[in-house]
Amino acid sequence: MVKVRATDIAQMASASDVIFDALREAIAKGDIAEGQTLRQDHIARMFNVSRIPVREALTRLEEQGLVTTQRYRGAVVTTLSTDEIREIFEFRALLEPEVLRYSVERISDEGLENAKRFAHAFSTETDSSHWGELNRGFHYSLYEASGRPYYLQTISAALDRVDRYLRAQLVLTSGMERARREHEGILDACIRRDADEAARLTREHILGASVSLIEFLQRTRTRTGDDAGAERG
Repeated sequence: MVKVRATDIAQMASASDVIFDALREAIAKGDIAEGQTLRQDHIARMFNVSRIPVREALTRLEEQGLVTTQRYRGAVVTTLSTDEIREIFEFRALLEPEVLRYSVERISDEGLENAKRFAHAFSTETDSSHWGELNRGFHYSLYEASGRPYYLQTISAALDRVDRYLRAQLVLTSGMERARREHEGILDACIRRDADEAARLTREHILGASVSLIEFLQRTRTRTGDDAGAERG
């Protein structure tokens, strides 16, 4: 059964938007697992709508790479191969440090305080279901002042594709402690207005997370054979 927060939106004009946002969040959080089929009739009943807005939402999810359409199965949550995940992290490592460079020049004291709050919340949160959201909030609080909305939208789309894997890696490995330390270093460089150092640490942070995540997936997928199937698919 699909696990997703449903709302009766029969009378809402933007039904497809609401369904899209709910499904995207559930996929990112891992509430809907990779490889799971998203059945239009079931989702339509959950939200009390026709299948038309459901199809529209699934089309948008497919455009973002979060689902794929398979013969006889319909829309299925995408399983990324380790090569695909590595490429997404390489892309993030190129883009996010440069966005942070722009932001360090502009970020206000209030923006830095907001980043501090996210960093503290991330480091003290004991409920692992919140770690991914707080990690994302920390980085975005530092990027927002960049004045680059298209870059931020692109980063968000990249994170959507790997969020569920990152959450699992943080929970099931020692990645949480490392992330805490690296967040502190990035934040300290931003407070000192050292854009070069902040960018360098962000790049190392992203690439380090990539290595840790891929090693984690290779260990777990070796036991199930999932990655080989993903790479063939």
